[in-house]
Amino acid sequence: MDLARIILSVIVPPLGVFLQVGFGKHFWLNILLTILGYIPGVVHAVYIIAKK
Repeated sequence: MDLARIILSVIVPPLGVFLQVGFGKHFWLNILLTILGYIPGVVHAVYIIAKK
């Protein structure tokens, strides 16, 4: 299941984080990072999924 979340996070980073942690500080941080730049959002999403 983590592999599917990582693939989904590369396509839509906030969705991958949402599926992992729900609506929390990491989700909103990921939305901000994705708005500021796509790559920081992807890196953060993969980190959150790999950490859990």
